[in-house]
Amino acid sequence: MSFIEIAREDRVLRLTLNRPEKKNALSAEFCTQLADAFDEANSNSGVGCVLLEARGDVFCAGMDLSDAIGPDAAQKTAIHERLFTVASRSLKPIVAAVAGPALGGGVGLLCNAHIVVAAHGCNFGLTEIRIGMWPFIIWRAVVATIGERRATELALTGRIFSVNEAVQWGLVHEVAPAFELDDRASATAHHLAESAPQAIRLGLEYLRASRGLSSDESGRLALQFRTQAFGSEDYREGVTAFQEKRRPVWPKIL
Repeated sequence: MSFIEIAREDRVLRLTLNRPEKKNALSAEFCTQLADAFDEANSNSGVGCVLLEARGDVFCAGMDLSDAIGPDAAQKTAIHERLFTVASRSLKPIVAAVAGPALGGGVGLLCNAHIVVAAHGCNFGLTEIRIGMWPFIIWRAVVATIGERRATELALTGRIFSVNEAVQWGLVHEVAPAFELDDRASATAHHLAESAPQAIRLGLEYLRASRGLSSDESGRLALQFRTQAFGSEDYREGVTAFQEKRRPVWPKIL
């Protein structure tokens, strides 16, 4: 059974969570399908951006508790680890469009997106503590997004927080009326998909490679990536287009 709808729109790959009757709760199979879709997008030269969205009133209610306990816990943990570290290996920008609540693993998905657009009235929560759990697997992504001190408070209390708080803390980048959400998120995804592909790839590679390095180490690495960027077709086309006062035509080789 497929839990994800996959559609191509030019260079945008639209992934739609499609388990609305279960509030898009993430079973092991659901996580596997979603991780596979992200990895396939990452290796597809025809894809410039991934747009993640969901059907139903809830973006994602987190883990499917009916699927969470069993003798294959280690296998499920490995599947969750693969899904909730997708941002650390993705060289394609990921945009998330959030029309309803995102809880637990749903927040983890948003922390693995590079840009999040949410509708007015959405709410969020790291609610694992309510069932005697801690958000271990998504923790690194959450901390990288909103900081350890805020993440700790939210994980300890399990409280629900508003979209305005999510914007303040950096989880959400843009808030839109519900009827404009798809248009706003889609426009962002298409813009990224048509932007400088080599520069985006190098930028995301640098983000991944520099994480955890000291300031000096990160600076030396930045010089290496900058040298690559100076020699790229994107840079040559960007400078030429600027000088010729025209829009750049980027090579589609991401």
